Formats: sequence, C-alpha cells, structure tokens
Amino acid sequence: MGITNVNLNDVTRIAIKAGKILLTSGAEIYRVEDTITRICKAYKVECETFVVPTGIFITAYGKDGETITHVKRIKERTINIKKIEAVNAFSRSLNNRVPDYSEAMNILDSIEHEREYPFWLKLAATSVTAFAFVLLFKGTSYESIAAALISAIVYFFKERVVQVSLFPFLGFFISGIVAGSLSILFSVLISGLNIYKIIIGAIVIHLPGMAMTNGIKDALYGDITSSMNRISEAFFSVAAICAGVALALLVFL
Repeated sequence: MGITNVNLNDVTRIAIKAGKILLTSGAEIYRVEDTITRICKAYKVECETFVVPTGIFITAYGKDGETITHVKRIKERTINIKKIEAVNAFSRSLNNRVPDYSEAMNILDSIEHEREYPFWLKLAATSVTAFAFVLLFKGTSYESIAAALISAIVYFFKERVVQVSLFPFLGFFISGIVAGSLSILFSVLISGLNIYKIIIGAIVIHLPGMAMTNGIKDALYGDITSSMNRISEAFFSVAAICAGVALALLVFL
C-alpha cells in the first residue's frame, strides 16, 4: 500500500475529507489549510487551498499537467476537540507511513463517526459549569443549584431547537428566553435569590467563546475574511441570547 496506488482525485478526496472534519469540529482556518497541504504533500501532490468557515476549496496539480479542483460546502459547525486532535494525529502520521485511499478514508470515516459523549453526560457537564460560575461570581449555594438546573434545561431545549430549525440563531434566542423565564420563576419560589447571577450561570456555557477566540486567531494569521465571519457569528449568537433574556425580563418583571 503506497503512494502509487493513490491518484490525484483520491488525494484531493482524502484532503477535503480531513478538512471537512476539522472545520465542522471548530478548528481554526490556518489549521485546516495546513492539514490539507500536509496531506497533499505526503502523497507527493502540489496543491493550493482556500478555506472559509462555510467552504473548502482545493486545487491539486498532477505531474502530467492534470489539474483537479474540489469544492466542499460546510453548513454545520460545532465544537469537538477530540476530532480535531484525531485528524491532526492522522496528518502527522503520514510522515512515517502513507496509506492507500481506502485505508485513509476508513480512518477518517471512523474519526468523523466516532461516538460522542452521551447526552446525560453533556447535561451534567453543563450543570457543573453553571454551578461553578455562580460561585465564582460570589453567588449562594441556592443560586448555584438553580443555575445548574436551568442550564441543563436550556441545553436540552437548545439541542432540540437546533435539530428541527433551519435558523441557527433561533436556538440561542430560545435559550435566552428559557434562562430568563426560569430564573425569574426560581426567584419567585425562593425569596432572596439574585436573578442576574442565576442568569449568568445559566447562559455562560452557551456563549460562543471558542468561535470568538478562533476569530481572533484567524485575524492574527492573516485570514481576515474568516476572522470577520467567525467574530460576526459569535456576535449574533450573543445578541440572540441577550435578546431572549431581555424579552423574558421585559415580560415577567
């Protein structure tokens, strides 16, 4: 199984598959481009790649003058550090051994379809994060427990809305409404609770911190278009959450 068994079209398919996994998992633009270039170089193929948060463009050049261009549209993006690390490990392993097309695609398929953490564990992690943040803001144990419960409920609703909605920011808007409404409800049921500390704890895990960070990193690497795209996405996500919270406070307070 060597490089001779992989043609130009196969190489671009392997590279774009790896790039897709990285981009949909929340990787930075420079990392996606570097990985694609690294994979093509391992297969002795010269390429040019251009990546934006919504698409991947690859042009590969064969030794006989053949040129192939592939375009991959990216519609969904999430955060999965484990998949990013796995693709990075795969691209670096090519320095020691270059697999054929079938083996490389099987490896990438296994990474792409790797089993995620169970939903109950995500809910638990969300609750623990909310609990800790309220304590960080010097909230009481009752406020921390309230924020933990609300954050789990918000996460549940957000995931369900994202699955059925074509409008990506609707999930953030609903999250803000649920967080604000339930925080007010808890303050009514238990006197003395600080609504705003509960709201902070309930929504902090849902804020797009990684998108903002990657946007800044892309700008530092010179990817201005991608940087503005990510920062704008993060800004609108925050605005949607804030609008939902504001609507709940306006209606129920």
